[in-house]
Order: sequence, then C-alpha cells, then structure tokens
Amino acid sequence: MPITFSQQSDPRPRIAPLAKLPIFWDLQGKTVLLAGGSDGAAWKAELLAACGATVHVCCEHEDMSPAMQALLAQGAIIHHPRPWQASDLIGASLALGDFEEEKDAQTFHAASCRAGVPVNVIDKPAYCQFQFGAIVNRSPVIVSISTDGAAPILGQAIRRKIETLLPAALSAWAELAAQIRETVNRNLPAGPGRRRFWEHFVDRSFTTSAPPQHGARQALLERIASIGSAPSLGSVTLVGAGPGDAELLTLKAMRTLQAADVILFDDLVSAEVLELARREAKRMLVGKRGGRQSCKQEDINDMMVKFARAGKRVVRLKAGDPMIFGRAGEEIERLQKEGIAVDIIPGITAAVAMASSLGISLTHRDHAQQVRFVTGHSRHGGLPDTIDWVALADPHQTTVFYMGGRMAGKIEEALRSAGLPKETPAVIMSSITRPDERRWIGHLANVPSAMDEIGYDKPVLIGVGNAFSPALAATDPVRLAAASGAPQAR
Repeated sequence: MPITFSQQSDPRPRIAPLAKLPIFWDLQGKTVLLAGGSDGAAWKAELLAACGATVHVCCEHEDMSPAMQALLAQGAIIHHPRPWQASDLIGASLALGDFEEEKDAQTFHAASCRAGVPVNVIDKPAYCQFQFGAIVNRSPVIVSISTDGAAPILGQAIRRKIETLLPAALSAWAELAAQIRETVNRNLPAGPGRRRFWEHFVDRSFTTSAPPQHGARQALLERIASIGSAPSLGSVTLVGAGPGDAELLTLKAMRTLQAADVILFDDLVSAEVLELARREAKRMLVGKRGGRQSCKQEDINDMMVKFARAGKRVVRLKAGDPMIFGRAGEEIERLQKEGIAVDIIPGITAAVAMASSLGISLTHRDHAQQVRFVTGHSRHGGLPDTIDWVALADPHQTTVFYMGGRMAGKIEEALRSAGLPKETPAVIMSSITRPDERRWIGHLANVPSAMDEIGYDKPVLIGVGNAFSPALAATDPVRLAAASGAPQAR
C-alpha cells in the first residue's frame, strides 16, 4: 500500500556555519617552502616532514634555532643558507614563513599568492590562507582541532581531552581496517550488513587494548561471512532528543544517531541535536504542531515499517522523552505487530529540564510527596475529560501540564474550582534549555494573563505547586509584579 503524506521541507541547515573548512592534505613527496629558522618554524618543519613532505628551509645559519639545527642534523629538512627568493616558490605545494616585520610578511604572502601557492605566515592570521590546528595523532587516524585563532589554549585543552579518549592501539586497528577493507567490500555489499561489520570492528577497537593477532583477524573474516548470509532486515529505535540542549543528549542516543540510515524527527527537535547525526542519513521532518501542516501518525508508522523492511536503521527522533506524551505506544505496537525490532532510548523530559533550569526539586520533601505530568489538551483540542481535578488540587504535590498554553485559562479555572488556592506558586516556560528560553514565575491566579507575555508561538509547560516556592522567592518582586500582576512582596 503506497504511503501518502505531504513531506514538509525543513528550513534548518544540515550543517551549521563553519569558520574554516577542515581538510587533510596529502604532502607525501611534495615540496614545501619554509622561510625562517625560529623555534616556531622548526615545529612546523617537523610536522611537515612527518607528513612526508620535502621541506626546503631558507634562512641564514645564524638565524637557525637549536631545534631547527637538530632537524638539519637528522636529515629531516633541506637547508638553503640564504633569504628566500620568488623562484623558491616554483613547484611548491605550500609556503610557510616566519617574519617579525609586517612588511616582510606582506611581501611573502603576496609572492605566494601570485605563484598560486597556499601560504601561511606564522602568528599573522591576516597573511594565512590556511591554519594549523592542535593535533591528536593516531595515524592513520588524525584529529585536528581549530578555534579559528580565537582561543588556542582552549584548542589545546580539547586536544588533551581527546587524547584520553582514544586508545594508543587505535593506530594499529586503523591500519588493519585498511588491510581488510577490500575483503569486506568484496563479500559484503554496501548497506546494513557492511555497516554492522564495521560497527562490530569499531566496538572491538575501543574495548581491546591490543590489535588482533592472526587468530582474531580470522574471526573478523568469519564474521564477514556470517553477516553476508544473514537476512537484510532493519530496525527502529525511538530516541529521546531531550528538551533542546544537545549536551543533554545521552551517549547511547548520540551513537544511535551516528549509525542511522533514516531519521524521522519531530518539529521540536533542535538543530543542535540534528547536527550530531550521521551526515549521510536521510532526514525527514514528520513533526506535528497545532495549526500547521502535519504528518498523520498512521503515515509515520507506515514510513518506519517501510524503511525497516528495506534493511534500514531507522531512528524515530522525538523531543523530550519518547515515552512521555510522545505517542510511542502506538508506534511500538505497530512495529511489534510487523515483527520489526524496536529499541527505546530515553531522553530528558521537559518537566525535568524545567526543574533543572529553575534550580528546584519537583519533589522537595517540604512541599511535595508526588509529582504528576498531565497533558494540557486532548485529541479534540480541549482539555481531556478524564482529568481528576480534585486530585490535582492536592497542595502536597507538583503538577506539570504539557502542551497547555492555549488551555491556560481553563487549567487555572479548573484547579481553583477544585480548591487549589489562587496564591499557589506557578511557572510557565517555553523553549526550555534553548537560547530563546522564556519563563514567567508567579501565582496560579495570574497564569492566564501571563500566557500573553510568554506567547503562544511555541509549546509551553505550566508548573503548579508549592515546590516552585523557592523559584518564586528568588524572583525580584518588582519585576514579578510588572510581569504577572501579582501584589508586591512587603
């Protein structure tokens, strides 16, 4: 049965803006001109020589630092005991210079540009067409870090952090990958099977200290054969994207995003979270928002089944936690009925993120012995008929209403009618943990009017209960009065 739906275009960029394009340049056997003999120039010469470049250094003997002299003694460079000349640029792949005077740097830069040779003048960004980053060396695995010159110390700190994460044996594992790649490609066609093998390979490379010997290598080749004979059936993983801040994503969720073939994501999933996904993954916006064109839930279910039956790894990416008001139950039932494997990776739900952002506990023992998450609207658009408002009016609990912005007036009226005092602390928040986060803190009686300040353009959470008292006490009473109409504290 064909799937009929109107696929929405996603206006968000697939890749966030980059200050510089990171590239890796093959310099094996290539000529590089280096003008200068300082310690800084010596470090660049050593780096270039390590890449297999033939490094020609132009400087007087007396200008050579001890580090540069050591490189000369090792035969790592070719020394020309004179100033650089324009003819030295002929046939060069790169040109580097180290000059104290601005005029000398400008001259070198201009000559290199005329010769069509990419140029870098050390510590003078205005004369650099390319830059060097901090390096983590597990060659052939190489990690380069750049801060675009804004914070070199930060770049070094990041390098140290990555150094602790990458095992020393990774280099040998990468070399083994190059040796068996042809065998893998010959026996496993491009697709899920081949990816499963390489994911197994990667898992071993990070959990085994030493690279595999002959027996272990044979086991890898046997795994290739077993995968090649296995039926091609994909899977679906429901992943919680959290409230928006990409740093709140779980490690398991990140690994799953980076292994996905297809990502069906909600409208509320942040661009920062999507940025962590595998670049080659097919991304489809299937969000459901009030007042906007939306995919039907049945269509989303059909899409998951279709892609999984085609052998794809499907990620159903949901804002917050997929098991909290995310209609995950319907999706799980459909997938299980179709015999498709489904996993769930939880995320931080918005109510928990709200409490964290406010710095309060939803179950502070002085205020609340229970917490309830309540949907703020039914499938028909109003408040659900099954809500027990008397139970929600219990002053010893915290209640958080999801998607209740347009029902704020009715929520306030129902709670007060059930006996909850109008002075009960209340909070309204939107875009929680995101740069455009908005919040209002006041009393239950002022929730309807406060919604005009927060706005209806984005989904909101409404929190009610004495657990929000610390947030209310920490709020400037003058600003609070102006925002909510509540009486000023005396």
